[in-house]
Amino acid sequence: MISGARLGYRHRARLCVRGRAASPKLGIFQEESHRIVDIPKCHVHHPLVNRVAAAVRRAVRETATLPYAERPHRGALRSLQVVVERASQRAQVVLVGNAAEPAPLEPLARALEPLLANELHSLWWNGNPERTNVILGPHWHRFSGPEAVCERIGGVDVFFPPAAFGQNHLELADRLVAQVHAWVPDDRRVLELYAGCGPIGLGLLARSREVAFNEVSPAGLHGLALGLAARPEPERARARLIPGEAGAAQGALAACDTVIADPPRQGLGARLLEALVAQPPEQLIYASCDLDSFLSQARTLVQRSPLRLRELQVFELFPQTRHAETLALFAR
Repeated sequence: MISGARLGYRHRARLCVRGRAASPKLGIFQEESHRIVDIPKCHVHHPLVNRVAAAVRRAVRETATLPYAERPHRGALRSLQVVVERASQRAQVVLVGNAAEPAPLEPLARALEPLLANELHSLWWNGNPERTNVILGPHWHRFSGPEAVCERIGGVDVFFPPAAFGQNHLELADRLVAQVHAWVPDDRRVLELYAGCGPIGLGLLARSREVAFNEVSPAGLHGLALGLAARPEPERARARLIPGEAGAAQGALAACDTVIADPPRQGLGARLLEALVAQPPEQLIYASCDLDSFLSQARTLVQRSPLRLRELQVFELFPQTRHAETLALFAR
């Protein structure tokens, strides 16, 4: 098990907002319930996340902003998302509202900006007016600041808009990306599936023959476009985008040497798994955050294709939980 910091490591946090305007609660749900545990000072969070949460509590009280109440589906502020940018030590802050337009949270946003001052990277409103457990809704408005946080990963700048996925434990994510890069030889034709904003593939452009990026989410594709725009022209010329579900990218398998896949918890889609069995690349690098789906799909790959497991590493990306990230190298 490859481990890192166990406290203060979470550069990303989503906190639900409940309670009353005079005494707001910001925290997470108790297990198997929707009762909020208020977290005024979480030792797992980066300290700036706690300072942002404290500033939001104060701004809620000062502006009398009503926190969300689930049963009556009332209240203006549902949730808070905070992402800390390492280089600047500033926070990208998203106020998630219970409306389809930002007006109900504009007074809160105006009160919050001076409280955070130089520690504020950007301030956003997100609208989620539906009865749902999904935190972020479809509506966005930027009050101030840059359109994405920028992280130096794998030797390149990677950009994360507020709706895009990013790892919480950046120290270990850096080490995982470095290991993937160490496994990929030079002058390869690389296909990265579930590429997100490109934290793995962008750093391979300088020494690969081609890198094809597959991603389905609009926010991931936007972050990837920002990352590609920041690369020199020779590197951009070696990049190719394949937007859409990963299964739709199976046509690119025949033209690649190395496949990199970092899927969500359910693992590789059934259509993609069958395509990898039918057209196995010389090298498959599989990052998995769910051990059960990884074991099932690794068994299929080994039993039904010439791919064999050559190396496996486990990264403790989720300290204090039973989850870990498995990184596997398969080769013919």
